[in-house]
Amino acid sequence: MSDQEKEAIVSGIVTEALPNAMFRVELETGEILVAYLAGKMRIHRIKVLIGDKVMVKLDPYGGKGRVVKRM
Repeated sequence: MSDQEKEAIVSGIVTEALPNAMFRVELETGEILVAYLAGKMRIHRIKVLIGDKVMVKLDPYGGKGRVVKRM
């Protein structure tokens, strides 16, 4: 199984902005986790604000996620 097959993509809403481009995100399932901004989003300077709906790639080991898209 490749690395990309292990990662699940879910949507959520940003509830809090943390330092170093990290965010507290509430997923559709009700779970709350800390997610960091993906590299492409940093390069293209895409702003993510509180209340934005985002797509998050979950870490297969749990605990963290990566914001890959702002919707």
